[in-house]
Amino acid sequence: MKTTVEIPDDLFRASKADAALHGESLKEFMAAALKAYLASRRSVAPRRRGWRSVFGQARPEEIREVEEIVAQEFGQVDPEDWR
Repeated sequence: MKTTVEIPDDLFRASKADAALHGESLKEFMAAALKAYLASRRSVAPRRRGWRSVFGQARPEEIREVEEIVAQEFGQVDPEDWR
């Protein structure tokens, strides 16, 4: 499949030179580079963003103060307000 991509000039030149040094076409070089990059990303779990990136990962001593505040606030809620 053909496609057009824009890459920085210096990266293009380095890629083309490296491909030539190894006796391969730029197409072969790019395909191999993309395969290697995708394989390396599969071995690492995707990064979560926002609060999900830390959810459930804190040690109890790190969140003790937050838990106390939450417990105190929920203790002030009138159960009748929830109905």
